[in-house]
Amino acid sequence: MTPPYKAVLFDLDGTLADTAPDLAAALNRMRLERGMDALPLAQLRPMASHGARGLIQVGFERSPDDPEYPVLRDEFLRNYANSICVHTRLFPGVGEILEHLGSRALPWGIVTNKVSNLTLQLLANLPMPGVPACVVSGDTTARPKPSPDPLLHAATLLELPASDCIYIGDDLRDMQAAHAAGMDAAAAAYGYCGHREPRRWGARYVLDEPLEFLQLGLV
Repeated sequence: MTPPYKAVLFDLDGTLADTAPDLAAALNRMRLERGMDALPLAQLRPMASHGARGLIQVGFERSPDDPEYPVLRDEFLRNYANSICVHTRLFPGVGEILEHLGSRALPWGIVTNKVSNLTLQLLANLPMPGVPACVVSGDTTARPKPSPDPLLHAATLLELPASDCIYIGDDLRDMQAAHAAGMDAAAAAYGYCGHREPRRWGARYVLDEPLEFLQLGLV
């Protein structure tokens, strides 16, 4: 596919929205209730795209195969659901991208590994210009990213070939999913992955700031 693209798909955490403050708060509430010190946001931020699994690993050194993990995960998810959009905001510049897409009547959507109930709850409380044309969550298809299934499902919902879409994400599995789906990808180096790592992922584009996407003239 040669740009311009006919639709833009976004990862959610670390790409469309800065959700790390509320995710970190959910974890630190658990630590404080156990008499532990709160961890600084800077330490937890890189794990935000990995959800409960990554944050519990940092906060309690428990992996999913640990017997205590399911209890910790469920408590974390309850905490997060109760305060899901207190400090969460769109990344600076993302609103302008969405406004631009709206002005061009170009559809945009969200493809995330966040489970659907949390995705929909967050989107219902997060002010943004426009409404996504599709929302695909981590439990929408049988296999989440890095499987291509969620991106292929999103393209089907948009009634477009995958090659007509571009996917923006801040994690290696986002790039892997896009490549497997036959979709161009842009790595959001402004997200939770750090600025250096995304340049090793084979993304067609690397964005140090969201508005660079518009500067590239891709839509």
